[in-house]
Amino acid sequence: MERPFRKAAMEVYSYARGSISKAAEDAIKKWLLEYEVVLKEVEVPEDPVKAIRGMLKHVRKSGVELQHEARRIRVKKTRY
Repeated sequence: MERPFRKAAMEVYSYARGSISKAAEDAIKKWLLEYEVVLKEVEVPEDPVKAIRGMLKHVRKSGVELQHEARRIRVKKTRY
């Protein structure tokens, strides 16, 4: 991936010193602009704990039991 990037950077910004840095900066700016829209759409609550409190009240297992179950599920997924 590095070679095609270097080649394109030098073709666009000439073979002068700093062309790769300029291309990298432009690529990062473009990437940030693309994901900035996604990040603006996400609304983070003021108190995240309060926002999720009570969501698992229907679950009859303790937190420790849920942790053990999650570990078993992860182990199964990594074995296959």
